[in-house]
Amino acid sequence: MSNELASLVQQLRNGRGFLHKRDIGDALTTLSKALPEGLTQAALIGDDCAAIPEGDGYLLFAIEGFVDDFVAGMPWFAGWSGVMVNLSDIAAMGGRPIAVVDALWATDGAAGAPVLQGMAAASAAYGVPIVGGHTNHRSARCGLAVAVLGRAKKLLTSFNARPGDKLVMAVDQRGAYEEPHPFWNAATKAPPERLRGDLALLPQIAEAGLCAAAKDISMAGPVGTALMLLESSRVGAAIELDALPCPPGVPLARWLQTFPSFGYVLSVAPPQVDAVCSAFAARDIAVAVIGEVTAAPEVWLQQGTARERLWDVAAERFIAPAHA
Repeated sequence: MSNELASLVQQLRNGRGFLHKRDIGDALTTLSKALPEGLTQAALIGDDCAAIPEGDGYLLFAIEGFVDDFVAGMPWFAGWSGVMVNLSDIAAMGGRPIAVVDALWATDGAAGAPVLQGMAAASAAYGVPIVGGHTNHRSARCGLAVAVLGRAKKLLTSFNARPGDKLVMAVDQRGAYEEPHPFWNAATKAPPERLRGDLALLPQIAEAGLCAAAKDISMAGPVGTALMLLESSRVGAAIELDALPCPPGVPLARWLQTFPSFGYVLSVAPPQVDAVCSAFAARDIAVAVIGEVTAAPEVWLQQGTARERLWDVAAERFIAPAHA
C-alpha cells in the first residue's frame, strides 16, 4: 500500500492539473517584478477571484481561460463550462453572480457558434445574463475566456484556514464523466432551480458565519485544491483519502485528477462542521470530513496505514509567487 500511495503522489505532482496551477506562481512572480509600487495586486493571491471592498461588502471578479484543444474538441461544453466555472469561483468566495462577459476566438462563425450556444444555455440555466464581450472569427484556432462579476456580503477566502479546522469536501456526484476527459458533469442535465439553489449554499454558509475559508475544486482535483487553500493560509493538513466522497466505480487516481462541475473544499471550525455538512446533505450533495488542518505546513495523504507527504508548503511553492 505504501508503494501504491507513493506512486499516486507522483501521479498528482506530475499531472496536468498540478502543472497548470504551478504556472500561476510564475505569472505572479513576473507581475510583482514588473508592476510599479502602488499598482501591485490588490486582491489576495490564491483566492478564486479578486475581492474589492465596496460599501458593506465586496465586488468579486472571476475569470477563466480554456486551452484550445478543449474548446476545439468540445465547443458547446466549453461554452457552458466558461460560465459554470466562473459562477463556482464567485460562490467559493461567498458571493452571488451579477453578470458575464466573454472573449471568443474562432476560425469562423460556424466554429464559434456552438461555444456561444453553450454559454447561452448556462446563462439561462443559472439565471445570470451575458452582458458583453469580444468576438473574433478570423483566428488560426479556437480560444475562449470568460469573466463574471459578483458581489459578496461576507467572504470565504483561501487565507482563513486555521490549525484545528476540519477539511470538508462537498461534491455533486449526480453525473458522469465527459469521456474521455477528466470532467465530471453533474450540471448540464440538472434542473435550473437545483443548480441555482446549490450555488446559493456557499454565500448562505458564509453569511451565517459557519465557515470563513473555502475553495472550489478545479482542474487540480480535490487534493490539489486543498493544497492551494492550505498554502495560502500557510498551514498544512493530513488528508484521509478513503474519506473522500467518490462516485461508485470511479478509480481513486482518476477522481483525484477530476474537475467536478460542483465541488468545494472548506476549512471549518469543529463546532460548525455538523451544520456545514448538514447544509450540503440536505440538498443531496455528497459531503464528508476528509482531514484536519495542522500548524505544520506540510500536506500528507493517508490511506489505511500508509502515509505519504504530498507537499512541503514551507519549502516548495505551489501557486505562490517566488518572493513569498
